[in-house]
Amino acid sequence: MAASTAFSLPHFARRSENERNIWRALPQIDEEELLWNWVRNEYSVSATVANLNNGSVSPQPRVVQEVFHHYTKEFNTIPSMYMWSEEDASRAVREQLALLAGCSPEEIAINRNTTEAVNTVIWGRNYSKGDEIILTEQDYTSVMNTWEEVEARYGVVLKWLSLALPAENDEEIVDAYTRAITDKTKVVMITHVNNINGNIVPVKKITTAVKNINPAIKVLVDGAHGFAHINFKISDLGCDYYATSLHKWLCAPFGTGMLYVKKSEIQQLWPLFTHENPQSDRISKFSTFGTRNLPAELAIARAIEFHNAIGIERKEARLRYLKNYWITSVADNPNVEIKTSLKPEYACALGSFSLRNRSDREVAQKLLKDYHIHLAQKGDKTGKFHGLRVTPHIYTKTEELDRFIQGVQDLSKT
Repeated sequence: MAASTAFSLPHFARRSENERNIWRALPQIDEEELLWNWVRNEYSVSATVANLNNGSVSPQPRVVQEVFHHYTKEFNTIPSMYMWSEEDASRAVREQLALLAGCSPEEIAINRNTTEAVNTVIWGRNYSKGDEIILTEQDYTSVMNTWEEVEARYGVVLKWLSLALPAENDEEIVDAYTRAITDKTKVVMITHVNNINGNIVPVKKITTAVKNINPAIKVLVDGAHGFAHINFKISDLGCDYYATSLHKWLCAPFGTGMLYVKKSEIQQLWPLFTHENPQSDRISKFSTFGTRNLPAELAIARAIEFHNAIGIERKEARLRYLKNYWITSVADNPNVEIKTSLKPEYACALGSFSLRNRSDREVAQKLLKDYHIHLAQKGDKTGKFHGLRVTPHIYTKTEELDRFIQGVQDLSKT
């Protein structure tokens, strides 16, 4: 076991012994069983209810909570002095995020969640009547709602694709997007990892195919469930914009998110909130939204440290292992319908299922009441897809999944 190098925020980490302690080095653990025991102990999660709905929002490890609580307490001594005077610290966090994302810090803006980041892009573009937007009926609800508002206000045309989930053929997925392109196509919306059943789509292949047809088409990626979940770099995807929530798979404080805008696209994208120079080519214009939760933003750096102490390869492998653990245990049951791919390139942590003999709502209620299992009920825009989404996280014990599996087996009996 070795110790990681502690991250240092400018001027903060040198301030006091207490501050140095909250930035203490994290262990680097090689042995798998020891690693996951350490991870589990870092989370102050319920001892009675197994949280299998981490896809909505994830808990933060204790070391992240410590940093957040420390700066919350310190900032409360003179809030107005700290709130607008720690630009160097904020920049340091952005640099760490950019390193994780594989892009320039001048392409990264910290905001509050994926919805805000997506809305920044959607409302930041200029539209003409008849402009075409390609999206799918399996995109996230708030994303679809925003595009429908753009349609109502500006007369754009929404071209809806419908993916048959689970989608497990790259060529078919890419073809669905490219067949919809016309000379009026302005934006292609892609969901990196579907929130309904965890389907991963080949973003790079889609983007390459779209740009080969027309380089002027902009590609916006909803990466709420991609970032810090699966191993990739945003810069490798070829997209123009990428939006994500840091309070999901990175386990940063609640209400922290990130927007990537390719450097060449910044100037022509209007900020969602007013800015003194809305046509600036600086990424900072997308982080101007008044008083912010700066202690939460500073604690993002600690979440990155925790993430790096594990390593994205081991993290992804663990998350996929947990998903496969429960799916393979119930897949042979004739009353269980698995709705998520077991192929590693098409799913990781998120999985979905239904029981043929009970409604999703009834199963969710009984699992919570009788087995102390918390999960989410999901469906798409058309109603064609429905299921119970199961999202363990790296702190989840297999014993908790065993209890969930037993509940599914019991409830599947007619």
